[in-house]
Amino acid sequence: MLKQVRAGVDTSGFTLLEMVVTLTILGFILLIIFGAFRLGMSAWEKGESSREEYQKVRAVLQLVSRQLKSIVPYKVKTEKAEGDYLAFEGGARSLKFVSALSMRAKQPVGFVYAMYELTDGGNQGGSLVVYEQRVLMKKNFFEERPKEEYGVPLIEGISNIQFEYYQEEDTVKNRKEGWVEVWNAKEEKELPRAVRMTVTYRNGQREQQETFMTLLASISANRFEDVKAMTMSGSGPGGPGAVLPTPRGGR
Repeated sequence: MLKQVRAGVDTSGFTLLEMVVTLTILGFILLIIFGAFRLGMSAWEKGESSREEYQKVRAVLQLVSRQLKSIVPYKVKTEKAEGDYLAFEGGARSLKFVSALSMRAKQPVGFVYAMYELTDGGNQGGSLVVYEQRVLMKKNFFEERPKEEYGVPLIEGISNIQFEYYQEEDTVKNRKEGWVEVWNAKEEKELPRAVRMTVTYRNGQREQQETFMTLLASISANRFEDVKAMTMSGSGPGGPGAVLPTPRGGR
């Protein structure tokens, strides 16, 4: 009779071991789901940070492009034997010129002497710095380095920057058209037809994850003889006595 009663007992419930195994499996599943969610959130935050950094760099390069397109073939007066020369000197990592557009001033201030330079920042990457000051009517101002307090960092975390200059074909100088890394207006007697700047920055991420952005700016007037020179006796964009260039064909 006792055997019959035991045989009728319902033994279909979970044992303690089965409960432990089930909870362990459920814990692993929740851990995987939480890890995937956290990974997705981290990727989204990095993507947003990269997008903001990209937009920031792009906005800065647009301002740089505007200033480069406003470069003028400004002649520096000198008493040296070489005579007057055009204020433009371009290297692979630095660039000096005179522009009709200021990046710092909110209102037109006339011609400005600008210099772009890559400064070394160690493991954090370098910075693209612009030094800018007004063109003064004094001799050999182009030979002087702008004051350090005039420097403004434009883009930080840069691992490399490359300036290139487009030269036109010239059979007299036995020169072929193409891009060069150095441009000395004292020797060339003219400005390049265009300037190309390639910026490599880390985008706030790991060193091996780099972003490349290229800026291309054309220079409309590259020869002093291509413009109609006018001597301003009063106030003007370049100040008293400044030589103002007018685009080719202008009157």
